[in-house]
Amino acid sequence: MIRYVIRRILWAVVLFLAVTVVTFVIFFVIPANPAALIAGKAPRPIDIQRAAHFIGTDKPVWYQYGKFLGRLVGVQWDRQDGEVWNIRFASPSLGRSFATRQNVNDIVARAAPVTASLVIGGAIVWLLIALPLGILSALRPRSLLDRSAMIFVLVGISAHPVWLGLIFAYVFGYKLGWTPITGYCNAVNPVGSCGGPVDWAYHLILPWITFAILFAALYVRMIRANVMETLNEDYVRTARAKGAPESRVMRSHVLRNAMLPVVTMLGMDIGVALGGAIFTETVYQLHGLGWTLINAVGADDFATVQGVVVFATLAILAFNLIVDLLYAWIDPRIRLT
Repeated sequence: MIRYVIRRILWAVVLFLAVTVVTFVIFFVIPANPAALIAGKAPRPIDIQRAAHFIGTDKPVWYQYGKFLGRLVGVQWDRQDGEVWNIRFASPSLGRSFATRQNVNDIVARAAPVTASLVIGGAIVWLLIALPLGILSALRPRSLLDRSAMIFVLVGISAHPVWLGLIFAYVFGYKLGWTPITGYCNAVNPVGSCGGPVDWAYHLILPWITFAILFAALYVRMIRANVMETLNEDYVRTARAKGAPESRVMRSHVLRNAMLPVVTMLGMDIGVALGGAIFTETVYQLHGLGWTLINAVGADDFATVQGVVVFATLAILAFNLIVDLLYAWIDPRIRLT
């Protein structure tokens, strides 16, 4: 197990470096000049040159990338007089925003809880919908329930999150007044009259449902197919022939094996979604990672974009590692070697 974890971490480091390198290359290919943004309105050429020197964009790409990696691990370095290397240690940092001058650590720290609340709550909602629908549809194929579930799958896959969000906001928020249309309340630290677990859940009901419908539709179809395939396995027929209760057959033989692909997809989907649920956050004006990323791209704020990319990459790698380690617990036949 220890060797496996070490090997996975090393591969995660390689993947992380590859993602950050690609992000750097993309932003240096795009014809944008962050120094002009920092220099202010109608800057002079000398102002742009000074701003580029201040933020380091006048240096080679490899130099800027090395500075970025150094800040991530808390090592800052530069060259003095062209020969002497000045190395000092500091807290890990994602840099400073070109547009707002804020620390990117603070920007990501404010946006990440909003996206995490949306993604984790949405994952709970789509599992509560998908698990019973998928299992019951597999147990009663071609029944009314099965056909209704397949209609839900078709609608859920076809409907765009932006369209769903606008419809839900108009009907339930504007017309009926049951839920807020936009906004976010902190679950821990109230801001004015908005805060606490109740207000937090109340403001996220519509985003959770909107975010969950697409994934619920995909998971219903996947769970149904996995359960139907597992029901035809030899070990299931053997367990029934030995007189095992149907509840035990479903719990110990069918669901435990059918859920392996579900766990895989769940880990990847949550990790990817933590990088920014862009459409849902945009509709409901949730200032999460997706909303932050869109604004940063529009403002040529490379430091903030890189910070969100780093967080998203780490989230995906962490969830994939957790999923791989859960395999051995879900199915003892799997060996991590």
